[in-house]
Amino acid sequence: MTLTTPEKGVGSATGLPSLGPEGTRLLRLLDDTFEGWGVAAGARPMTMPPLLPAADLAKLDYYDNFPHQAVVAAPLDLERRATTPFDATAGRFPSDALEPAALGLPSASCYAVYLTHQGTQVADDTLVTICSWCFRKETHYEGMRRQLGFRMREIVAIGAREHAENHLAEFTTRIQSFAKALDLPLRREAACDPFFDKGSSKAVLQRLTPVKYEFLYEDLAIASVNTHRNFFGERCDITLASTGGPAFTSCVAFGLERWLSALTRRHGSWEAAERAVLDAGASGADGPVI
Repeated sequence: MTLTTPEKGVGSATGLPSLGPEGTRLLRLLDDTFEGWGVAAGARPMTMPPLLPAADLAKLDYYDNFPHQAVVAAPLDLERRATTPFDATAGRFPSDALEPAALGLPSASCYAVYLTHQGTQVADDTLVTICSWCFRKETHYEGMRRQLGFRMREIVAIGAREHAENHLAEFTTRIQSFAKALDLPLRREAACDPFFDKGSSKAVLQRLTPVKYEFLYEDLAIASVNTHRNFFGERCDITLASTGGPAFTSCVAFGLERWLSALTRRHGSWEAAERAVLDAGASGADGPVI
């Protein structure tokens, strides 16, 4: 089956759509582009697990700050399965048939990076790039615009405050240059995600100085730049080899399926969207960050 746009297809209504050859090719092209930006800047490519211990996410206040998005996983309780089988009418296993949910499906790729580096010392200018499946419970799902499961490419800075801040400034310029070459009008807006506990001093500071900016096509955020100050450095005991103090972190994130949606809406088809990305590359707009 050939899809003319990514807005329709099997699984779209449930937040689990599929991609045909055209969409798959464009997604890989975009991800190669964004990964290339990170590698050119000095990032180490890494691969992270799709699930994380719920206890580790709880340590990062994830379930306090994002309970509306949280998705957890649990294995079947084999002893209870015989008396509480799969409910074919409801299309689910009853909660009594499951063991306690000790695994979380994170809503962003970068959580695994901080947990992987916990208890370590890092250089002042550490960079990591990853692409992971992410999961968010939503009030509704819509094609490639809003999904239960989606892929997120991130370029993560860990190190000195200046390094984390420069990382976001450089990639803000890169995103804007790339969007211009794609003829994809984006607007940059401050976001108000409740990343920190709402009553904390960090939350007050966030309201005064935004820690997240999104890049929107129409009403859809397709990329963001995020600073966490030393929050993850403190919670995960990530320290700087130069000073011994907690590391600062920041990340640049690209929702790959959302980029597919924006590009095909703007250019009208998979083929035209792919050509726009290739032309932007040929023009040098996806070259290394200087």
